[in-house]
Amino acid sequence: MASIIPRAGFRALTALPRATPLPRVSFSQLPRALPRLQPLSRRFLATIPQEQPRLRLGSTAPNFKATTTHGEIDFHEFIGNSWAILFSHPADFTPVCTTELGAFAKLKDEFEKRGVKMIGLSANDLGSHDKWIDDINEVANTNVQFPIIADADRKVAFLYDMVDQRDLDNIAEKGIPFTIRSVFIIDPEKKIRLTMLYPASTGRNSAEVLRVIDSLQTADRKGVATPINWNVGEDVIVPPSVSTEDAKKKFGEVRELKPYLRYTKY
Repeated sequence: MASIIPRAGFRALTALPRATPLPRVSFSQLPRALPRLQPLSRRFLATIPQEQPRLRLGSTAPNFKATTTHGEIDFHEFIGNSWAILFSHPADFTPVCTTELGAFAKLKDEFEKRGVKMIGLSANDLGSHDKWIDDINEVANTNVQFPIIADADRKVAFLYDMVDQRDLDNIAEKGIPFTIRSVFIIDPEKKIRLTMLYPASTGRNSAEVLRVIDSLQTADRKGVATPINWNVGEDVIVPPSVSTEDAKKKFGEVRELKPYLRYTKY
């Protein structure tokens, strides 16, 4: 080193104050050494699976057991031979969530006509849910009858990827993240047929959820597709896989706008 650094420079380097060594921290001291990481956050981090389920359309909805306002459930057993809607909410006693739960509760009869079970999820415990339901019923003048999952530790929320990446990135500072507004429509075969993801600031459209249920069920029964803004009773689209000749045999009248765009009566 002396041949590379001049002697005066070497003396200056050796005269610099030495850095104070960092204190040694044992594993038993980690909770005190990391005061920002709250116990619930550490437990949440421990529940994160190494492999995140791939929630693609057509994939099997992950099963889980959970505590709900209607008791303990096995999710797949809850669905049974019905369709199901699983929708999440960031927290109890929040304004947007309260309006949403009230709107879904009012559509209970419509969903039941279509053989659809509803189940909600909120990132709070069961005691909080019971009190919040009283508020929802009062504000919306309704009667919430579907179960709401208690997911304070976010096990189901993470299983279904119902979290915002920004919250996960800042978990050590902000603590365990709340859930975003997710909607999963699941068919009787337990396959995911449709997903919707909304930020916490944006309320959903309950009528749109009902509309897509109609579209999915119509497509399954009739072997058709539905155009934009379609509602029950309007013309449907003949899929490209069906020839016009076969479509006429199957559906009767076929209205052709283009060889690939053909309508028929619902």
